[in-house]
Amino acid sequence: MIDGPASTEVTVDLGERSYNIVIGAGLIAHADDYLAAVAPSRRVIIVTDENVAVLWLEKLKTVLSRANYHVLTRVLTPGEQTKSLDQIAALTDWILESGVDRKTTVIALGGGVIGDLAGFAAAITLRGLPFVQIPTTLLAQVDSSVGGKTAVDTRHGKNLIGAFYQPHLVLADTDTLSTLPARQVAAGYAEVIKYGLINDLGFFEWCEAHGRMVLDGDPIATRHAVEMSCRAKADIVAQDEKESDRRALLNLGHTFGHAFEAEAGFHDLLLHGESIAFGTLCAFELSRRLELCSSQDAERVRSHFYKVGLPTNLNGIAERHWTPDMILAHMRKDKKNEDGNLTFILVHGIGQAYVNRNVPIDTLRELLWDMLP
Repeated sequence: MIDGPASTEVTVDLGERSYNIVIGAGLIAHADDYLAAVAPSRRVIIVTDENVAVLWLEKLKTVLSRANYHVLTRVLTPGEQTKSLDQIAALTDWILESGVDRKTTVIALGGGVIGDLAGFAAAITLRGLPFVQIPTTLLAQVDSSVGGKTAVDTRHGKNLIGAFYQPHLVLADTDTLSTLPARQVAAGYAEVIKYGLINDLGFFEWCEAHGRMVLDGDPIATRHAVEMSCRAKADIVAQDEKESDRRALLNLGHTFGHAFEAEAGFHDLLLHGESIAFGTLCAFELSRRLELCSSQDAERVRSHFYKVGLPTNLNGIAERHWTPDMILAHMRKDKKNEDGNLTFILVHGIGQAYVNRNVPIDTLRELLWDMLP
């Protein structure tokens, strides 16, 4: 235990590759202590984006430099479009030009885009560099920084080229969330709710009672939301690291959501969390139409999303009319599909998610006609 600010540690149990998620306020100020326990040398590369760099890069560099770390930094353009093959090629080339060795630690300082890109670079450079996540968005702290999924997008779809590559440490400093725009916090909250909807009705009930506090930045509610989300994901990843079975449940809303993101061109008109929120509503509505869950459950989820400001439709987001065929074309490229069958996470009720690969295409098409703008 580090002699620093009060924190909670959640272990992702993967045997020899186990690691801790440390959750608390003020952790970046003690990053050198946490890093000392996992980094094999004092050479580090910090990958971040322009927005995060203004707020947190110098603070982190100062802490590490005072502890005699040799620090190199790479600042990228923010946004989903940075998760590209061109960017991963440029980043890995720059890392190699910097004269790294296999003990140089790559630190991802930022949200999900930076974590995915830097993690993939760490996975493939010199066949694997030590990797640390310092997530600075709610979405990254509760989801993308945990579990070892790293990837980039292509014109064929989202996250189609990547690797499972676990970090050595996740340092979730909740102070970083106070600098986020309200829209980004809401987008991250969509992934918080997901854990209740998958298999924990009690946590969804907590979200109904306290979700507004998370969005308003209450530190106690926020820390609880991050901790509960991380514990839920750590448990699932420990049981199914490479998504052969139970981990697939974490994709609730994602088959729809990734298709919406792709059709929107991975543009800030539709953030990842917003697309997942609306995709989750589509999954509940599809479950209702297939008579798998009750209308009351579907409406309860929609009501909560509406109350906390998450999208319950895509009106005003899309710049043109979307058709079911547009969305289905993206869905058919989804990496979760098997033997040509579309894969969905559907529900028997709140907290009762399961994998379904047998959705009637006519029902899906009718749903999309009704749900799309």
